[in-house]
Amino acid sequence: MPHVLIVDDEPNSAEMLATVVRGEGFTTAVAGSLREARQQLVMMPAQVVLLDLRLPDGSGMDLFEDTELRGNAEIVLITGHASLDTSIQALRVGAADYLTKPVAVAQLKRVLSRLAQPGDLRAEISDMRQEFRTSGRFGKLWGRSDPMQRVYDQIARVSPTVVNVLLVGESGTGKEVVAATIHELSRRRTQPFLAVNCGAISPQLIESELFGHEKGSFTGAMRQHRGFFERAHGGTLFLDEITEMPLDLQVKLLRVLETGAFMRVGSDELFETDVRIIAATNRQPLEAVHQGKLREDLYYRLNVFQILLPPLRERVEDIELLAPHFLQAISAAEGRPKSFSPAAVDRLKQYHWPGNVRELRNVVQRACIMSDGALIDEVQLPDEGAPAPSHGARATPSGPATDEGPPMLRVRVGASIAEVERQLILATLEHCGGVKERTADVLGISLKTLYNRLRDYGSGTEPQPPA
Repeated sequence: MPHVLIVDDEPNSAEMLATVVRGEGFTTAVAGSLREARQQLVMMPAQVVLLDLRLPDGSGMDLFEDTELRGNAEIVLITGHASLDTSIQALRVGAADYLTKPVAVAQLKRVLSRLAQPGDLRAEISDMRQEFRTSGRFGKLWGRSDPMQRVYDQIARVSPTVVNVLLVGESGTGKEVVAATIHELSRRRTQPFLAVNCGAISPQLIESELFGHEKGSFTGAMRQHRGFFERAHGGTLFLDEITEMPLDLQVKLLRVLETGAFMRVGSDELFETDVRIIAATNRQPLEAVHQGKLREDLYYRLNVFQILLPPLRERVEDIELLAPHFLQAISAAEGRPKSFSPAAVDRLKQYHWPGNVRELRNVVQRACIMSDGALIDEVQLPDEGAPAPSHGARATPSGPATDEGPPMLRVRVGASIAEVERQLILATLEHCGGVKERTADVLGISLKTLYNRLRDYGSGTEPQPPA
């Protein structure tokens, strides 16, 4: 039977916690100080430690940092609002969760249910690390490069915790795959994982999609609708392109994160929600804050643990794993096994991949369709797979290409990320002859996001794509 050590110097609070914990099927021991806690851990190792931060003989952080004494015990911090920042910092370095005083019984039970079998997650993460060493695969992610190894280490550390995660990376770098991997390695894995693209839902509908609505609450509301927060209860909600969410809705999202409760559109009834948020953006978050695209208070709520995903051009060696992996899956679905020639892989490695992994998969799929034989050679790759010129013609954002391949983009040293993004989007739009669908595909972003960017750049008269 799992054993829980409760470290709290308030006898009434400790007894209440012990009663709830025993009712959930755990054995318990109580300590009122750091000294007693250390003695209890020596006598009987605990699987879970409920640890008050403020104790008569020191800070609970002292026990948390004593990894040799606490062993593999999961630490759940108990704190007042005044020390909430300390709790968040502890979560960043490995605490499993935190509870605020007065501790709500329902919240304590939810935490205990997620901590029941921590060893299973550690064993699975260990297996995934072994798989990575032999095949270059970590769950659904592929790559042996140093940047990806750092990503895997961060995923392994943050997945078993409950903290919010912010994924930052260019479009097409695999942010949703990373989010799904974090969910699969968390204690919420048996509950839903739902993904929302905040840039692909019209501003008029996104509140209803997130929080739900009551029948008749607005024109067209023919029935009651359960939103993503309600459907993802107990699980993980992935909010992609978070900077595309309207600012007035960001305020409501912040309130949900702070209170754990929301109301459907057209209702005054509060619904509690227990959802872990993983947000993602292809903008630099602080740039988005300065531009007024992301509320600063929401940014700090989401940015408890940030993972930066590298673009494909910074891990070119991983193409040797990614391209065959995509080709195997695609050709198997078509019933025609195929492979790349070494020359084809070399050619793929020479390209700069502005659309990142998503663009690579598209190129592989087109090559698979266009190839009649079992071997795909470099001559069968489409133009997108051609190497970018390194010393040839260059063009300004408005200038045409003067040599084979796409034009090069001149960037002023010291230019902001937002300005470079603007130049790249407008130059790509011109290179694609003004065809927005093609531009979005090359850039590896959604058509809705492209329209939003063009609107920001002053093209407000552009017709909007379907929501």
